[in-house]
Amino acid sequence: MKKLVIKINHADNVLVALQDLPTGTLILHEENTYVIADEIPAKHKFFMHDMKAGDEVVMYGVLVGKVQFDVKAGMRMNVDNTKHAAEPFAYRNFDYKWNAPDVHKYADRSFNGYHRKNGEVGTANYWLFIPTVFCENRNLDIIKESLYGELGYAVGDKYKSYTHKLVQAFENGEDINKITFEPKVNRPNRTFKNVDGIKFLTHNGGCGGTRQDADTLSKLLAAYAHHPNVAGITVLSLGCQHLQVADFKRDLFALDPDFDKPLLIFEQQKAQSEEQLIQNAIRNTFEGLMFINKQERKAAPLSKMCVGVKCGGSDGFSGISANPAVGYCADLLVALGAKVLLAEFPELCGVEQEMIDRSVDQATAEKFIRLMTEYDDLAHKVGSGFYMNPSPGNIKDGLITDAIKSAGAARKAGSSPIVDVLDYTEPVTKPGLSLVCTPGNDVEATTGKAAAGATLILFTTGLGTPTGNPVCPTIKVATNSVLANRMSDIIDIDTGPVINGEKTINEMGEDILEYCIKVASGEEMPKAVQLNQDDFIPWKRGVSL
Repeated sequence: MKKLVIKINHADNVLVALQDLPTGTLILHEENTYVIADEIPAKHKFFMHDMKAGDEVVMYGVLVGKVQFDVKAGMRMNVDNTKHAAEPFAYRNFDYKWNAPDVHKYADRSFNGYHRKNGEVGTANYWLFIPTVFCENRNLDIIKESLYGELGYAVGDKYKSYTHKLVQAFENGEDINKITFEPKVNRPNRTFKNVDGIKFLTHNGGCGGTRQDADTLSKLLAAYAHHPNVAGITVLSLGCQHLQVADFKRDLFALDPDFDKPLLIFEQQKAQSEEQLIQNAIRNTFEGLMFINKQERKAAPLSKMCVGVKCGGSDGFSGISANPAVGYCADLLVALGAKVLLAEFPELCGVEQEMIDRSVDQATAEKFIRLMTEYDDLAHKVGSGFYMNPSPGNIKDGLITDAIKSAGAARKAGSSPIVDVLDYTEPVTKPGLSLVCTPGNDVEATTGKAAAGATLILFTTGLGTPTGNPVCPTIKVATNSVLANRMSDIIDIDTGPVINGEKTINEMGEDILEYCIKVASGEEMPKAVQLNQDDFIPWKRGVSL
């Protein structure tokens, strides 16, 4: 018989509806009977007991809110009767024990990646265009338009074909509503078989903001140039901006003093004309593409993988299906000696003590405490706070408080010890699970995660989010089968079988790892990569939740 509800942790005092529960429905759970007092949509929660104003609401085994007025058992939890609450946190001596999963069947497994001279292994082979200042964005747009179609990287041909038909119909006086859209147009073969893409990091920084903003942007762009998935770089600079080429090169060589990738730099104020600048950039880049096309994939141990875990457009099933399944995959990777990155600090609000207790030493724990406290204090100074993180979409689908959202979001990191805490743009260096300070904002978080060194990103979503990254293949994991079927053009993996009882968390986690290995080897191309969802937003260290 299909389960109607789930209790996530033995200490919880709310139950989660796995399907719509009409008023009056009788629920038998753990030898207790509950009468549904309000209509409970799937993914939402109802109270297990009568509660008084001020009573604590516990979910995932942690405090997630407090009741605002008296409620009865069977009533639906909502934004009126429950407000965010979280336990205080502090460093304490805590002997954390981790039961690592059995990974013997993966012992001899490998993936086929691009080996870099510094020992890192990429899951893709990209050429990267970087502007040091927003003034060069237009030139990059022209170069992109010139290269994408000719070299076989364009994805918009079907829309161009449709637009062409509309123009013809208009010119011939025909009814444009009778023009049919052809969803598939043959893509031209790629000129460079071993170049997975040409990527462009357009942004709105580099000048006009604070010098601190320019300094952070420089470190971010250097991290992308240094990224294992990047094989060559073209830099366009105006010349007079805050972010000077010398600053970028300083930060780049600080990451790797032996940096040896092709690096082409063009400064417009030193060029004879804009036309010459663009012409030279295209020709020299073409020569660079010829060079990196000689690189081929070779076998590498799974310990060379670096996977970022992210959630966006979360729903009430995120912490029940997709996130814990990704979390089990993360534990498998850590047990294999790989690196895993968890970011989104606003979405760790309410589970801080767990993160602290899982830290391998006091210095790691205290760095996390400092970054979390400084970030939340900054938010409060402008009249906000982590508690305001849930979006209207989150709330509509059952994530009533930030602590509920955070407790579910943290499950995608599994249960392994936290070996390091990285500030924004800091590179990952240690095998195991590291925390990365970023906003919860989808693109700002994935941008920062790739900068830390993620070569794949597992991105869970319950509502559907068309987000990717220029240099890091992003794998979309749906929390439910309805979403996976409705938005199949952007979803790669469906964890709905966990909700339906067809698969366990561990089985789904293993499926996710198998897919990661195929993507890392170039055998599978995630939808975000197919669609060129190359989202890139630098964080200016202001208040972004």
